[in-house]
Order: sequence, then C-alpha cells, then structure tokens
Amino acid sequence: MKKIILLLLVGLPVWVMCQTGNLSIIPQPVQVKMGEGSFELNPAASITISGVDAESRKVADMLAAELGRATGYSLTVRTGGMMPRNTGNILLSLNKSTDASIGNEGYTLKVTDATVIITANKPAGLFYGSQTFLQMLPKDIESNTKIENVSWKVPVLDILDYPRFGWRGMMFDVSRHFFTKEEVKRFIDDMVKYKYNLLHFHLTDDEGWRIEIKSYPNLTKVGAWNVKKVGTFGNFTPPTEDEPRDYGGFYTQEDLKELVQYAKDRFVDILPEVDVPGHSLATITSYPELSCTPGAEKYKVRSGEKIMNWSAGGFSALYDNTLCPANEKVYTFLDKVFTELAQIFPFPYIHMGGDECAKNFWEKNPQVLELMKKEKLKDVHEVQSYFVKRVEKIVNAKGRKLIGWDEILEGGLAPNAAVMSWRGMKGGIEAAKQGHEVVMTPTTFCYIDFMQADRAIEPPVYSTLRLSKSYAFEPVPDGVDPKLIKGGQANLWTEQIYNTRHLQYMVWPRGMATAEVLWSPKTTRNWTDFTRRVENHFTRFDAAGKKYAPSMFDPIIKARKADNGSIVVEAENELEGLDTYYSFDNSFPDQYYQKLNGPLTVPTDAAALRVINYRNGKAVGRMITIPIVDLKKRAGILKMDAED
Repeated sequence: MKKIILLLLVGLPVWVMCQTGNLSIIPQPVQVKMGEGSFELNPAASITISGVDAESRKVADMLAAELGRATGYSLTVRTGGMMPRNTGNILLSLNKSTDASIGNEGYTLKVTDATVIITANKPAGLFYGSQTFLQMLPKDIESNTKIENVSWKVPVLDILDYPRFGWRGMMFDVSRHFFTKEEVKRFIDDMVKYKYNLLHFHLTDDEGWRIEIKSYPNLTKVGAWNVKKVGTFGNFTPPTEDEPRDYGGFYTQEDLKELVQYAKDRFVDILPEVDVPGHSLATITSYPELSCTPGAEKYKVRSGEKIMNWSAGGFSALYDNTLCPANEKVYTFLDKVFTELAQIFPFPYIHMGGDECAKNFWEKNPQVLELMKKEKLKDVHEVQSYFVKRVEKIVNAKGRKLIGWDEILEGGLAPNAAVMSWRGMKGGIEAAKQGHEVVMTPTTFCYIDFMQADRAIEPPVYSTLRLSKSYAFEPVPDGVDPKLIKGGQANLWTEQIYNTRHLQYMVWPRGMATAEVLWSPKTTRNWTDFTRRVENHFTRFDAAGKKYAPSMFDPIIKARKADNGSIVVEAENELEGLDTYYSFDNSFPDQYYQKLNGPLTVPTDAAALRVINYRNGKAVGRMITIPIVDLKKRAGILKMDAED
C-alpha cells in the first residue's frame, strides 16, 4: 500500500495541500484558494439566477429543496434580476461570454462573507457548482429532516473547477436483481453528488428482461420473472416446476421516459444496454424461436442456479443462452427492439453487451456451420463479429452509435463501434490503436461488486477490489491517443446484491474514488488526503442514513506456507496510523492485546485468528474472525473451494 501512496503524491501542487484546510470536497476541485472568514446561510436568504432559462431555474429549485430539507429554510428563487443586498444570498450566473477554460460542465465558485456566486457557461456547471457548495456545508445538511441549532456556514474561498473526462459513468445492473423506479432515482441522486454524468443501465440478462417492448410482450410477461432465491447466487438449487415465478419486475416505457427526464434534470444521460448475443436466457425463454438449439422451448429464466462452466482456460454454457447468429428472426427481433429503445433513450449510444458469449453450442450447430461456410467465417469468433456488424447496422439505422464490451473486438471490430474495456486495459488499447472510441472500466479498478475487505467478512465474490486500488485507476494508458479515451466508469453487477442497503455498501466509498479519478486533474491525486475526505463523508452518510463500507479501516490478512510447513500470517493496512491487534485463543482482541506487527507463525492447534484495527486507542476497524482452515487455503496448503 505504501508504494501506491508514494506514487500518488508525485506532482501534487503544494498550494492545494496547505491552503484547503479541512475542506472535504469529492471530487477534488481543480483549484481552491482559501480566504478568511465564512459565509452563513440564513432564513431570509434567496437564490437568484441571472437568466430566465428553464434549466437554470431547475438547478436553483433543486438547490433550494436540498438546502431547505435540513435547514427548514424556505429559500426564495428569483429569476432574471439582481441579487438582493442582504447577506446570505446565492447567485447562479451563466457567463455572457463563454469561458473556454471551464467548458460545458465547469464552474467557478466564489464565497465571500456575504454571498455565494456560482458562475458557469452552461446550467450543468451551475449544477456541479451547487453540489460542491452543498459538500462545504456542515454534515447535517444531508439529513432528511430539519436539524435545529446548526450554523450553516462555509469558508470564504474561490474555486475553479472542471472535469478531466466527459464520460463519468456508473453501471447499474437491474437484471440480476430488479430495483424499482424510485430506487433507481435514489441511485441517480447519489451519483450526482459526486459529479457522475452517465448511468449505464444494464437492462437485460439471463435473470430478467426489464424493458417493456410493445412488439414483443412476452419479454416482460415471461422474461421479467424468476423464482426468488436467497443465499449465494450461482450456487442455488434449480427451481422446481411448482415454485412460483413471481420475483422480478420491469419498467414500462412510461417509467423509462420518466427516468430519462429525471436523469436529464440532473445532467445525467442514460445509456441503455440490451446484452446480446450471450446472456440472453430470459429472451430465449420468452421467444424460443430466437435460438437454434433444439429444446430451447423448455428453458426457464435463470434464478441463480448454475448455467455455465467456468475454468482458467475459458467457459462453456450448460444451456444455450445465446441468440442464434444464423437465424434471420433474431435480426428482425433486434431491429424492433432497438427501434423502441431509440424512441425512449435519446443518448447517442446504445450498448449491445457482447460479453461472455459461450460458443460451444454454435460449434456443433448445423445452421451456424452453414452460415460460416456461406460467409467464409473461419471460426466462431468471426461468427460473433458477423453478428456484431449486423447489429451495428441496425443501431446506426436508428440514429445511434454502437458500444459494446471488449469481446466485440474478437473476430474483427465493427467499423464505427466504440469499445468498453472491462477485461483489463488491453481491449481498450487495441481499440484505440484502431482509431475507435474507448471507455475504460477494467475489473482491476472499476468492478465495485467485488469484495472490498477481507473475504472472511464479505459476501463471497470471486475477487477483491480495495479502495486504494480503485483510487489508483488511470484511464489513459501510455502510448494511446487520449482523445480516444472518452472516460471511464464504475460497474455494479448485482448477482449478490439483493437490496438498496447492500447496494450502498458496495458503491461507497469506491464510487467516490472513481468519481475523483474521472473528474479531478491527475496531478492533484493524493491518497492520504483523499481518505481524510472520505472519512469526513462517512459522517455525512451517517447524517443521511445511508450505508457505506468502512473497509479502509480493516486489515488485509495474508498467509503463506513456511519452509517447515507452518502457516505464517501478515497484516497490511491501507491507511497510516492503524494498529492491528490479534488473538488465537478464541477471545476477542482489543488494544490491550499483542500487535500483529510482522510475520507471525500460527500456533499448531489454533482454531481461528481474530484481528481488529485501532487508531489512537480507538477501535476503527471491524472484528474479523478467520478460521485456520481458511488461512491454510490462502497459504496454498489446502485447495480453495469454488466459492473461495
């Protein structure tokens, strides 16, 4: 962890560190110049906008609502006039002449002891400046009810701010587990606080089809529902015929139009994803004729049972969950689906998925083999490329541009497609070198469904992503034209996420890390200062009643096999100043126990290791209990189970 910290300190402007004091703005602004004194919001205050445009008015109204909830103040919103002379007022002002330095989303924020002035070229900048102002207020501003006896003060300062990337996304998978329209709105509300501007909406998968398509009503009559299971997704027993298929849901087209407008009001675009040709079991269950595998009419929407074989060398499907690339009905289907999709979502891109397409059924299928012969396709990767290129023509015909996961590179990339690189950075680098637009979202930095603390206390997922790793993400690889890197995003897959409380736990604070990577200048990144600000934001989450993961306070426990066959454990910490205390005697350690300072040999007959972190004599981490059998697996003495 220390290596990461040192790397992130390089090039840090000294004035940022020494002048911002205890400000806890995330993402870090481009420039902050502190003054003396403070501004205080008062009940007589008003918000004035310099123009009369509807978007600026919406920004002012939303700011007034945010401020009023906790303060109890009914702030007047004035349009097209001069700001009143009494103190405590806020001005939102659009530049009469464009300031090229801040672009369409940047802003300046000037706080004096009497006024707050947010200036921008576009209403989006006013909105982001408002989010910064809200973060400067005391934590109680996040409360959902009125708080008494708080001085609503912010420090006098000047901020100049604008984003590094235009594509600052967060992917929300609503297929694996369905989340209601209102829950999606709250997800958007949380995103925009950290200046995200794109919601990647993963709407279809093996577990559910979530969009009303009027041309194909079975997609939601059949494809939106499965059997409710609780436990560890992927290991569920197959549902029996008599178990009710009543778990799931979908969004009507009116629901989606409402979400599009709700997002637009907050300067968020929605990128819809229909995942094809793989991950299509819900589609095939609804319309078996879209498969070319005999018996598809017996398929059911997945409820979390095993449907794939995964191995280090690749994967294969137990059921053919792919749309048939040799079936013309598939392209008619997609043409109608994308027609309706384009009528709902105005964003210039449509995501076709394209990932994890198991091809073992294609390799033996007479229709696919005939297609290969006819089109002179040398392997099944070129079959998928053929499919992708046909899908691109359909999407382009709707006035949209195609984007897909990096597997769409295999067999040859469609002429104008953009690539979302998830299997590391390699796919994005390859696409950019071919002149294609790229969104970077590698698993190694951006998959926020991964475990974020020791696996002993996390819901089991196949990999771990610590906060410090998320913060070390750099979207622009060396040797690549930065103009082709549109930005990046954090991805939240929901196989193991059943409710909004756990959703919040998984997103925050790693979502803060990605937000800062995508907005703030690379040179201002500083791990130590970032975690200080994150810790302050935890208090804001407490005030709002939102959940978050305190994983950065927990130790990272590693185990290895010594030459004599014993187990040696070590503890690492992401933060400086943490002390790790331990026990092997089945008791619960505190600050009076021994510290785990270096390599430690596990006693022969110990049953479990317990650890907890303290800082300055106060417990900050969680009590972690790791059975010795698990340490043996980590050390390679015992074989890992599949769920490990």
